[in-house]
Amino acid sequence: MSQPNDAELEAAAALPFPTVRDVPFTAPISWVARAFGDLRACPVPSLFYGFCFAAMGLLITFVFEHAYEYTSALTSGFLLLGPFFAMGLYEISRRHERGENCALVPTLTVWKRNAGNIGIFAVVLGVVFLIWARASLVVFALFYSNEMPNLSGFLGQLMAFENIEFLLVYFGVGMVFAIIAFAVSVVSIPLMLDRNQDAISSMLASIAALTRNPAAMIVWALLIATLTIVGFLSFHLGLVVLMPVIGHATWYAYRDLIEPLPAKPAKTAA
Repeated sequence: MSQPNDAELEAAAALPFPTVRDVPFTAPISWVARAFGDLRACPVPSLFYGFCFAAMGLLITFVFEHAYEYTSALTSGFLLLGPFFAMGLYEISRRHERGENCALVPTLTVWKRNAGNIGIFAVVLGVVFLIWARASLVVFALFYSNEMPNLSGFLGQLMAFENIEFLLVYFGVGMVFAIIAFAVSVVSIPLMLDRNQDAISSMLASIAALTRNPAAMIVWALLIATLTIVGFLSFHLGLVVLMPVIGHATWYAYRDLIEPLPAKPAKTAA
């Protein structure tokens, strides 16, 4: 991997802190609608990432079918890392927006555009994931009073609201980690891909977008949760379509939430 030259480092340092805009609480609905447009325009690369998400979810479920305390931690942790794995979908939307060819191959290595800062962000989400995975196991050990079931048995207990104390603690702890991951990732990777923004400024801008637009962010989080749950209830097969929709919609969230950089003035001949 090539190291950035002095000109690239100076350009990154000269970037202003992203300006966060106000959006209406209904904005996430338009993001999802525009995301379906990207999915129709670029079906092959979008569905490729959707199949990858679904395959990973199915693999986790299959491997840990009789140890669901690990499955739940890994599956929910996988969602914490979703913004990192969805980089290719952001790039598809970026290229489609610019009228460029939305081929799959260029999106596979898009992380190289700002590898250092994307790596820092990946480490942050990775640490959140590891802490959550450990916390999930602790909650199971302390509050799960029944014999560990297989997948179908676990889902049956959830639907019947059995072991309510465990459910309240588990989802309460999970909500804390989900809010942390959501807060730092609302627009982080799109900023790093589109502007070569540094990781710290990108995460701070994401937190600012959340605090400045709480109503819209609550609607957006609920939409993400709803689409994800629908995907899980179809035993991950729905994720083939729904994860690309979430990824593309995240790009449009970035476009609406962050003020574009001013156009550079054209150079005039001396």
